[in-house]
Amino acid sequence: MTSRIDPTRTIEGATLARAEIATLIAKAEGGALRLVDSILDEADLSDLDLAGWHFERCSLRRTDLTKANLERTQWLSCRAPFASFFGADLAEATFQSCDINNANLRQTCLMSARLTGCKLTGADLTEARIIDLSCEEVLLAGARLTGLSFRKMRLRRLDFSQADLRKADLREASFEACSLRDALLTGARFDKADLRGADLGGLKLVDAALFRGATISREQAAQLLAELGLRLG
Repeated sequence: MTSRIDPTRTIEGATLARAEIATLIAKAEGGALRLVDSILDEADLSDLDLAGWHFERCSLRRTDLTKANLERTQWLSCRAPFASFFGADLAEATFQSCDINNANLRQTCLMSARLTGCKLTGADLTEARIIDLSCEEVLLAGARLTGLSFRKMRLRRLDFSQADLRKADLREASFEACSLRDALLTGARFDKADLRGADLGGLKLVDAALFRGATISREQAAQLLAELGLRLG
């Protein structure tokens, strides 16, 4: 870190490790900082209080944010592949156009968080708290979403293809331009869900009963019958 970094202003183009971040937190006296075009790759930022901080075009590859306080943080066009947010508090956080592929988001608090235009391919959200989560145009292909509750949520342009949605609660959820192609759905619940805007390709016979009580289109019904080896007379 260079001596030109001033904690009262936006910090731009810096490479920061835990010691520098801790110093900035102390000097800011509880104020939130804005990091732009900065590199925090592989930094250990676990347990730090970064509430309200703004991250713009920052790199956090394999960064450890385990149990960090990230309430109300804003993330714009950041890259954080393989980062660990395990147990972090991301309540009211905003992610826009971020790459969070293969990140560890287990046991995170995402209450009232907002994700727009993000990539979470292969991310692990097991036991995350997603109450009042706003999620739009997000790639969740191959993500681990076991047991999560999306009940009554409006899901727009979400790609769940090959995701692990076993035992997920999707009751009364509405799907708009979403994909469930080849997703793992054992034990998932779709009662009163509106699936007319979902790609249901790759459905297996054992999964067909899961959609009992859900709404699908005539075209989807014909597609499902075809995938199950049946033909309309």
